[in-house]
Amino acid sequence: MRARVAVAILATAVLAAVAVGFALLSGAARPAAPATPFTASPTAPPASSPVTGLPAGPGVLVRGTAEGPEHGRLVVAGQGRRDVLALACVRAYVAGGTGVCLREEADAPGSYETVLFDARLRETWSSPFAGVPSRARVSASGRMVSWTVFVQGDSYSDAGAFSTRSGILDTRTGDVAGTLETFAVTRDGRPYEAADVNFWGVTFAADDNRFYATMSTGGRTYLVEGDFAARRVRTLRRNVECPSLSPDGTRLAFKKPQPDGTWRPAVLDLATMSETPLAETRPVDDQPAWLDDRTVMYGVTRDARHSDVWAVPADGGGRARLLVPDAESPAPLG
Repeated sequence: MRARVAVAILATAVLAAVAVGFALLSGAARPAAPATPFTASPTAPPASSPVTGLPAGPGVLVRGTAEGPEHGRLVVAGQGRRDVLALACVRAYVAGGTGVCLREEADAPGSYETVLFDARLRETWSSPFAGVPSRARVSASGRMVSWTVFVQGDSYSDAGAFSTRSGILDTRTGDVAGTLETFAVTRDGRPYEAADVNFWGVTFAADDNRFYATMSTGGRTYLVEGDFAARRVRTLRRNVECPSLSPDGTRLAFKKPQPDGTWRPAVLDLATMSETPLAETRPVDDQPAWLDDRTVMYGVTRDARHSDVWAVPADGGGRARLLVPDAESPAPLG
């Protein structure tokens, strides 16, 4: 336990040192862009050369998985276009004019870093981390950024097993939590402490302070609601993983654990805590994203190197449809 706390303190200190500098440059948070209807064009040809900025208009930012120069680069799929960007990431997300890219360090293969970028793909902040990229999110305003990585070597884990570590950065103030494992936990209404607490899959509310995430401990997973300023979380419900808050703030799309050890996408109504399974029967191991208030999108892997982004109605009706082929890690663009 002492080793985990030491790692947490070190991660927070390193990130905080560079976060302060970024906050001075970033200025005030930008307002969220309004939702715009979007229909992908799966057959759109790629651009002939990398694009050096986010194209205007509605679309979906993804990580390309097609073989060739596109593989691993960020791609914007729009109506009738497929623009390859001059930025390669393992996981990415963009909102409110702020993008986050989890990528391998160019001069240190096997090591990774978190990079923030703006609409012109200019890198505004970066920090290395120990682990393998897993999830990334940006709040609708562009102010709050989160990342989740897989790590090895926690003392409570079985030999060779992975744990997760999630952090959050406030780009306006420079406030940073290198790992959510330092937050105070309330489980089922009571204070809770355990060495095996892990967090992953952060999603932010509109106030840029409240967030939702998954917490695991004792072999169980929980949906938690967090207060970033107060550095605390509380459990809300069991078996809700990788939540994603809807644009209207009323529902969470998530991956629901199944008896066979896989996951299926579902939606949780936060007012009633009722669950709605979505019309997707294949296993989905992804943090969903909302294309709009009516549509949930997510990546479905074909093999170790290739994935596609699919979309499904959020009300449980209809059926899954291919949104962007040869893609993963989707984020809506306004």
